[in-house]
Parts: sequence; C-alpha cells; structure tokens
Amino acid sequence: MRVTPSKNPTAIKSLLIIKPSSLGDIVHALQVLQTVAAHIPDCRITWVVRDRFAPLVQAAPFIHEVILFRRKEGWRGVWDVMKTLRQRKFDAVWDMQGLLRSGLMTLAARAPKKWGRRDCREGASLFYNRRIDLPATPGPHHAIAVLQGFARAAAGLADEIRYPLALQPGPAFAWRSFFSEDPRLNFVIFTDSRGVGKEWRGFDALTHLIWKEIPGSRVAWCAGAPTAPSGDVPADRFLNLTGCPLDEMIALARQSSVFIGNDSGPMHLSAASGNRVLAIFGPTSPSRFGPWPIGSPRTQAVVAPGGCLADLQATTVLAALQELRTRG
Repeated sequence: MRVTPSKNPTAIKSLLIIKPSSLGDIVHALQVLQTVAAHIPDCRITWVVRDRFAPLVQAAPFIHEVILFRRKEGWRGVWDVMKTLRQRKFDAVWDMQGLLRSGLMTLAARAPKKWGRRDCREGASLFYNRRIDLPATPGPHHAIAVLQGFARAAAGLADEIRYPLALQPGPAFAWRSFFSEDPRLNFVIFTDSRGVGKEWRGFDALTHLIWKEIPGSRVAWCAGAPTAPSGDVPADRFLNLTGCPLDEMIALARQSSVFIGNDSGPMHLSAASGNRVLAIFGPTSPSRFGPWPIGSPRTQAVVAPGGCLADLQATTVLAALQELRTRG
C-alpha cells in the first residue's frame, strides 16, 4: 500500500499512549502505532501499560519509553502513574482505553491535545478536549478500525496497518527445538479464553485428529491452567506449556506455526506476527474480534452453528485447518 504522509509530520514530536490492557487490545494498538511511527519517525512515543504486559510493548522498537501501571495496587497504582505524568510534557495524549482510570491518567498528563474514544465509558470523556469518531461504515467495527481513528484524526494519516507487527526477538526457551522447520507441521493450540462462554471444548478431539491425519505434525498446548490431552499422547509430538508464565505464553504465540484458538489475546498476537491462524468463534463476531487483517489468506474464522460452541464438531475444524494449511 502506498504510504500517505502526515499532513503535518512535525506537529507531533512527543506522544503519550494510554493503553494498559488487555493483551489483544495492546496488540491492536501496537499495530496502529507501528504505522504512525513509520509516517512520523521523529515522534517520541511513550506508553502507559499494565506491568504484566510491559515486555510486549517494550519489544516494539518504535516505542521509546514504557511507564508501568501496577494494577494490583488498585487506585494507588493509578495515583503513582498520575504523579509521574504530572512531571512530563507531551504534544498529545491518546487514551486508547477509554475507562475512568485511563481518563484520570489523561487528566494528569501535561499536553495541549488530549484525544479520547467517543465510545468511552465510566465518565472518561470528561478528561478529553478532543474525541475520535467511530468508523463511518455500518458496524460492528473491528477494534483496529476503531483505534485507527486516532491516527486519522490526530495525526492526519490515511487508514493503513503495516503487517506483520515487527517486534524484537523475545527470550529463547528450550522448547524452541521441539518445532520442526516446516511451520505448516507446527500447531500451537490455546485451549482457553478470557470468557468461559468463548471457550470451545473440542481441542482434545482436534489434537488427536491432527496427529492421525497430518503425518509429522507436532502440537503444543498452552492455557492459563494446567491441562493435557486425554488417552495416548506421543511424547515426541506433543509439548505441554499449559500453566506457563506470561512471557512464555507470548513467545509461544509468536512461534512460527499454525495457530488454533478461541477469541483471545494470544490469537491476535499470533496473527499480527504473521502466522497462519484458525480462530474459533461462538457468541462473539469474527467481523469485530477476528484475526487481522480480516480476509487475509493467512487467517480464517470458524463460526459455531448458531453461535453455540457445543455444536461445533472437531471434524469441521480439522477440515478448515487443512484448507488453511494449503493456501499459498
């Protein structure tokens, strides 16, 4: 896509991004900021992020500084960020979160232009002097399409997302040797999601089908809580990283592979990293929460019949997986 330069690329020399969470939302915001940084390379970008997600933001070479928000400290954590921001000056603040705590952080920051989301909640709009509009097209709107409004309204940039998301290499884990050289034979499966209603229960059956139908396949599982496939598990073809720390989970989502998972943050990170991604949807809409870019040959969404994940069969998911693997 042809690059459209900023109308005034010198207007923003220092930019504060407030996007503390969650993992998927941070991935989307990073994709927008990667494009902003490409168009305005002299802009220094500072990011307020929850401490547990900080390593991901710090891996972005276009982010110059990270301010930690310690959410577990409650309002004390918010106050600490506000005290830090009161001592700083920025040309602009973009509150990409749109909640009360991020609005208070916006209030504390010293900047002439404070941009916020028109769909913000909890009274956050009281702290903005400028707002971005939602996309003009009929909804539902993907999260990235909403966040692009900041680049469009505040920086004069045309809608564009540079792909893939270019991050610095993360820590090297011993399990990297598990994966084969052909990423189409590597399957990374995230078996859970933030919402129980978004979790498909067929990953066990799907995993056994992959071993049976795809010779040489290797499968890695990851989840918040420890779990494992049932029955006989080939030791040389299975890697269990369920219950692992967040930094390992992030590294696994970025691993060159075919990713399979629910509507979740790791799914969005894997798609942004350039992997083939098969995303499984039930009650949520892939047009709003699906892997970006929508319609890419490297991504595909499987939607459960009637939105009921209990009615989605493992054989249906395997068929979609096989088709995704054959794409150029």
